Amino acid sequence: MKNKNYSRREFMEHSAFGAIAGVVLNTASIQSFAGSAEQTRLVYVGTYTSGKSEGIYIFRLDYATGELKPAGTVKGVSNPSYLALDHHRKYLYAVNEETEFDGKKSGAVSAFAIDPKTGALRFLNQRASLGGAPCYVTVDNKDTFILVANYVGGNVSVLPVKQSGGLGASVDLEQHAGSSVNHDRQEGPHAHCIVLDPTGRYAYSCDLGTDKIMIYQFDSKSGKLSPARQPWAAVKAGAGPRHLTFHPNGLHAYVINELDATVSAFEFDPASGALKELQNLPTLPTDFKGENTSADIHITPDGNFLYCSNRGYDHLAAFRIDNKSGQLEFLRHESTLGKTPRNFVIDPTGAFLLVANQNSDNIVTFRIDPSNGNLKPTGHAASVPSPVCLRFGGK
Repeated sequence: MKNKNYSRREFMEHSAFGAIAGVVLNTASIQSFAGSAEQTRLVYVGTYTSGKSEGIYIFRLDYATGELKPAGTVKGVSNPSYLALDHHRKYLYAVNEETEFDGKKSGAVSAFAIDPKTGALRFLNQRASLGGAPCYVTVDNKDTFILVANYVGGNVSVLPVKQSGGLGASVDLEQHAGSSVNHDRQEGPHAHCIVLDPTGRYAYSCDLGTDKIMIYQFDSKSGKLSPARQPWAAVKAGAGPRHLTFHPNGLHAYVINELDATVSAFEFDPASGALKELQNLPTLPTDFKGENTSADIHITPDGNFLYCSNRGYDHLAAFRIDNKSGQLEFLRHESTLGKTPRNFVIDPTGAFLLVANQNSDNIVTFRIDPSNGNLKPTGHAASVPSPVCLRFGGK
C-alpha cells in the first residue's frame, strides 16, 4: 500500500478485511506520562490495521519540544480510521471502516472510556453504522448522540450515547442518492463527512459521489435528521467534496474537494443553515502534473489561517482568511515531510500542527507562526503504521 495513492474504494478492494475483531486492550503498554498538565497533551491516532498497525495509538505531545512521546496502544480495534472525542474528553468513538459487520453490509462504531489520569482507553461496546465503510464520526454539542458518515453505504446515521458513554442502536438513517461526472469515483453517493454547525442545529454531509453538501436540521432531543430549508449546496461537477469545517466566527464554512483539489469558501446563515458559495481556489501549484487527491481541512483557533492537505503532491496548502468577508488568500505550500498526508490536526492552543502521513508511516509535528501562518518543522516525527486520523485529548 506504500507505492500508490489508493482511493477509498481501491483500499477496500485490495485489503483483506475480515470480521471486526474483538477489542483487546494492551494495558501493559500504557506508560506513566512525564511532564505536568501544562507541558503535554494527549494525542490519539486512528489507523488502518490491514498492515502492521495494531489499532489505536496514544501519544503525548511535549509542548516544549514538539516531540510525540509514545503512551500506549489499544490492540484489536479493526480499522479505526476516524476518531472523535466527547467535549469533556471522557469518551472516544472510533469508526470501524469495514463493509461487513455481524453478517450484514455495514461497518461499525466502537466506544471507549478514557482514563482521566492516564488517557488509556477501556472498551465499552460496538454498534453497527448501518452502512459500509464508515469514514467519519462526530459527537453532537450535548454529547448525547454521535453522527456517522458511511462512504460505501452513501448514507449518514445517528446513534445515541448512553449514560455510560456506550452507544445505543441507530435512531436515524438518511440515504443519499445520485451520481456525478467521474464514472470511477462518482457512480453513486459516497458520504464522506458529517459535521454540525457551531450552534448544533444543522448537520452537513459532504457527499463525494454526488458533488453535494447535504444540509439537515438536527433534533438534539430525538437525534432525528430532516432536510433543511436549503436541502443541499452544490459544488463544481467532478469536484468531489470531502470534508467541511466552520470558521470560529460562525459565519463562514470551507470545504476541501478531493477529486479536483480545490477549496470552496461559503457564507453561512446561522438562522436557516443555508450555504452560499463565495470562492473556489486550487490547492495545487499550477505546474503540478502528477496524481493527487486532497484530503483534510482545518482552521487555526484564531481564525486567521486555513490549511488543506494534498496526497500525491504531499504538501499542505496554506491560506490567509479575511475574517470579515470569509475570502481566502493563498500563501504557500508546505511539505509534510512524508507521503500521503491524509489527516492533520491543529492543537487547541494554535501552537502546533501535526500531520498523519499514511504511506510513510509517520506523524510530523510543526510549529505555527501566528503572525504569518508559516509552518516550521520541530525536527520530530513519530513512527506509526498507516496513521490516518489524529485527535487531541486532555492534558
